[in-house]
Amino acid sequence: MTREEALELIKERIKNPNSIKHMLATEAIMRALAINFEEDPEIWGLAGLLHDLDMEDEDCLTDPCQHGNKSADELDILGIEKKITDAIRAHNEKSGKVPENLIEKCLYATDPLTGLIVASTLVLPSKKLADLKLESLMRRFKESRFAMGARREAMITCSSFNMDLEKFLDIGLKAMQEIAIDLGL
Repeated sequence: MTREEALELIKERIKNPNSIKHMLATEAIMRALAINFEEDPEIWGLAGLLHDLDMEDEDCLTDPCQHGNKSADELDILGIEKKITDAIRAHNEKSGKVPENLIEKCLYATDPLTGLIVASTLVLPSKKLADLKLESLMRRFKESRFAMGARREAMITCSSFNMDLEKFLDIGLKAMQEIAIDLGL
C-alpha cells in the first residue's frame, strides 16, 4: 500500500479532522524515529499513519480491546506487511499484543506523544508549533495535571528502545514542526 492509498483509506473511514491530524503527526514521528534507528521510514510511516484506522468503528468504540486488532486484521487481508499490522495491534495495550520489537515499542510510545505536543502548543499565545521549545515540552511532561489524556507511562517506555525521554520528545517535536502546516499549527 502506498502512502496515498493509505490516506484515501483514512479519509474514507475517519470523519474527525483532528483524528486525521493525529494520524499524520504519528506518521511524521515514526518516520523520524525510523531514520534515527536506520530503519525503513516508509514502513514505519505507514504504521503511524494507519494505527488508528478503526478508531471511529462502532465495534472498537464499544469494545476497546478490538481497537488496533480490527484494522490490523483488515490490513492483513489487504496484504499489508506483518511488521506494520503487528505494530498497529501493539499500540493499544488492551489489544492483547505486547510491544516486542523496535517498531512496536516506538509506535506504543509515540501514540500519546502527539497529544502532549498539541496541548503544549495550544497553550502558547501564538498557538504555533514553531514556537514550542523542547524545554517547555519537558516541563509540560512533568505536569501530571496537564494534558492528562497523554499517557506519560507509555511515553517513558522510550527507555525500552534505549532512548532517553528528552531525545524522544525532541525527535517528536521536530517531526511535528516539519508538518505544522498539515496540522494547522
